[in-house]
Amino acid sequence: MTYLHPEKIQPCRSSDDTVSVQGDDRTLDPPRRGSLIRFSVFGILLVAAFSKPLFSLAVYAAGQSLHSHIVLIPFVSAYLIYIRRSSLPTNYTFSPGSAMIPFVAGVIALAAAWVPSVFGSPLSLNDYLALMALSFVGFLAAGGFFFLGRKWMTAAAFPFAFLIFIVPMPDAMADTLERASALASAEAASLFFNLTGTPTLREGVVFQLPNIAIQVAQECGGIRSSWVLFITSLLAANLFLKSGWRRAVLVCFVIPLGIARNGLRVAVIGNLCVQFGPQMIHSIIHRRGGPLFFTLSLIPLFLLLWWLRRSEATGSQRSASGPASGSEEPTARREGPTPRRKTEFGGQRREVRGEKFATANPSPPWRGGSEVSRLRSRSRGTAARQGSQNGRQQANGFILQCSR
Repeated sequence: MTYLHPEKIQPCRSSDDTVSVQGDDRTLDPPRRGSLIRFSVFGILLVAAFSKPLFSLAVYAAGQSLHSHIVLIPFVSAYLIYIRRSSLPTNYTFSPGSAMIPFVAGVIALAAAWVPSVFGSPLSLNDYLALMALSFVGFLAAGGFFFLGRKWMTAAAFPFAFLIFIVPMPDAMADTLERASALASAEAASLFFNLTGTPTLREGVVFQLPNIAIQVAQECGGIRSSWVLFITSLLAANLFLKSGWRRAVLVCFVIPLGIARNGLRVAVIGNLCVQFGPQMIHSIIHRRGGPLFFTLSLIPLFLLLWWLRRSEATGSQRSASGPASGSEEPTARREGPTPRRKTEFGGQRREVRGEKFATANPSPPWRGGSEVSRLRSRSRGTAARQGSQNGRQQANGFILQCSR
């Protein structure tokens, strides 16, 4: 018989195990590492194929305030995947069925960009770049489903979906949002003028002030800062909140916040023109005041985020401690008094009222049994002490009689 030291015994591993663990690091065996390498090669080839439109998109976005955020979106998505790398599944599979949906969407977008007659009129540069960027995102998502599998793409759904913001906002969508934002900002500005007591005569989006007339144009709707604020709220909600309804509250809060910010800006400029003269319409607050009011709008947004995060933490603590405390049943429940028990000892009559308790769990040994037993032992001890005192008094009387 051969003796094997316990430390030399190695656990058996099946042929299906492909992940080896060394300390806190997870290393992939060649089959699974190959899937990741194939997806990386596919991504590099895809970027090379779309290099010209992607470069044109970066140059175009750098010169447009509405699309200046596009340059940062890929880096943010890569960072989100990096911080979640430990929670991503390592069992890469092929999901060609799931890859067909984004692949078809990418093909349609690419065909629409190459054949401008589909829309009946030539495409603008903005719309062309939007279609090319949409096609690129579709093909990249299709490659993720094909090489990494549906489970991996589900775990990395938000970082991949966040790439949709590299698509420039189409011209028709931007015009519609700017008109709606200008009308809503005019309503908010009218409210602020009424609160400050500024005399105004309003006709649509035009405000007639005592010494100047102000029109809330589409460019004053603040769609650029509102769009960036919307993206920021989505990112903050995904990073710091877990509850779905709290995330929805934070994102939806951006809509009234953006309208109130634009209305406040119009009201501030109008009051400056009333107080200091019409030349304030050309001041830096009007021309370069967007970043200032955008920064001010971040304060209530982050305050709401702090409150939602705090309430979520409090709720999770209560839910964690609730079942534990709720499962503990009271050790004693009072049902009612027991009848009086009469005891006689040493020529004296005493009445002891006991309390009856129903115990859910047996009493610990150190408690000496139930409450009734404790009360009985207490009454017996009291009666015994009284009896011993009476006995000593009788003995003293007997000794005194003998001495006489």
